[in-house]
Amino acid sequence: MDSFNDSLRGSFILVGFSDWPQLELILFVFISIFYSLTLFGNTAIIALSRMDLRLHTPMYFFLSHLSFLDLCYTTSTVPQLLINLHGLDRTISYGGCVAQLLISLALGSTECVLLVVMAFDRYAAVCRPLHYTTIMHPLLCQTLAIASWLGGFLNSLIQTGLMMAMPLCGHRLNHFFCEMPVLLKLACEDTGGTEAKMFVTRAIILVFPAALILGSYAQIARAVMKIKSNAGRRKAFGTCGSHLLVVSLFYGSAIYTYLQPKGSYSESEGKFVALFYTIITPMLNPLIYTLRNKDVKGALWKVLGRGTDSG
Repeated sequence: MDSFNDSLRGSFILVGFSDWPQLELILFVFISIFYSLTLFGNTAIIALSRMDLRLHTPMYFFLSHLSFLDLCYTTSTVPQLLINLHGLDRTISYGGCVAQLLISLALGSTECVLLVVMAFDRYAAVCRPLHYTTIMHPLLCQTLAIASWLGGFLNSLIQTGLMMAMPLCGHRLNHFFCEMPVLLKLACEDTGGTEAKMFVTRAIILVFPAALILGSYAQIARAVMKIKSNAGRRKAFGTCGSHLLVVSLFYGSAIYTYLQPKGSYSESEGKFVALFYTIITPMLNPLIYTLRNKDVKGALWKVLGRGTDSG
């Protein structure tokens, strides 16, 4: 019987996708491509948000934070996965596992809170357009961004601390990174009380923000329906459509993974769902925002030398 804090000299074996050896080369190629696209796309969003004055607005301030989060989040898991798929090393040290759990949980939790902040920004833009610049002043934007990061890391510290105190049996993780539901499967004593606390914490960081986002969009939909012109409605829906799509992709997969009882969690399914929210969604976010947003596309063409200086 071991626990995280018993010894930092041991290691876990990350099974990854070794149960499907015929898929490993295919996954290695595609994940390498997706990871490259994620790095390029999110870096481009951050650079454009800083370089183009037209993007110096609250919406793009939060979008650049989201892009930075996605860069860090995918980097916390994908390099380890690529090494695993290449068959070079399928182990991770106890200390490395703790670090990966802490960082990935913190970044994922921060994104949960940041998406709420972005929904509030869209609510202010659509429902309070005349007071938008007064409401979303720079100090408030910075405060909300900092609160998102602090809230995410606080949630991660609580859950990781509870996880480290649990006795674990075995060193075989049927996953490609140290994720909470898989680690809970290794608990070798009755830890119902601790698991209940962890479940409540996960529910708070997932369900409460999701409810706030739905409430914000209910108010936005009500305001949009009052707009008489079809062009005005399309513009308002277009403003919020990208964010709502990102929210659906992120929360759908996260809730599926983290709010299942331990006994019903399928490790095989969990690995493929985890691919979605650790790799696919961070890659799609820049595409979603650039393909559906005239300002970002205009800034991109301007940087490439094909745009004009006119707004």
